[in-house]
Amino acid sequence: MNFDELSKEQQVMVSMRKVLTNIIKEITPSAGQEYPLTEHTFNDVRMCLALITAREQELANEQGIDNKDRPHYVDEPKTTVPLHHIKKTPSQH
Repeated sequence: MNFDELSKEQQVMVSMRKVLTNIIKEITPSAGQEYPLTEHTFNDVRMCLALITAREQELANEQGIDNKDRPHYVDEPKTTVPLHHIKKTPSQH
């Protein structure tokens, strides 16, 4: 679905998720450096992202959208097998 086709609430959820994750990416220190956020603030950001996810799921369910898609890596093995690779086994009586 195109961003412009989303409701205002959905646009807010998408935008907030992007902003929060970009902030986390930008402030994440290199290995061995101290993390700039307190544990309390870090947990608050994590809670916000969880709430955004929960509300996005509620909105999708209200619209009858069952989104079970998950990200996949390019080098991830395929789990589907073409039918021509499946051989018949002799039926057992």
